[in-house]
Amino acid sequence: MTQDADKEKKDLEFRAMADSFIDVANKHCDTTDAAQVGSTLLYATSRFSAFVVASHAKDKASYEAEIDNAVEYFGTEFKRMLMENLGQYKSVFDEAPRYEHLIKK
Repeated sequence: MTQDADKEKKDLEFRAMADSFIDVANKHCDTTDAAQVGSTLLYATSRFSAFVVASHAKDKASYEAEIDNAVEYFGTEFKRMLMENLGQYKSVFDEAPRYEHLIKK
């Protein structure tokens, strides 16, 4: 497998996994306000991210030494991904029939 094909495969797997989490969030939106679901998902993401950092540390000292790096990394990545997705969602307002349920009246 070429490097490009391997990257494409990993990108597809990444997006499929993200979509599986989004599917769960969308189901929660059937009974809960989307803002609450978003806050809960954000909390879950931060909780799991803390677990990832802790699971890679060999001891408490190395864990504590990585906290600032983790906050910087996850904060930067979240901002980058949020800006990318906000840009993509601009089309929601151009496709009203498809996304009418998302647009507040």
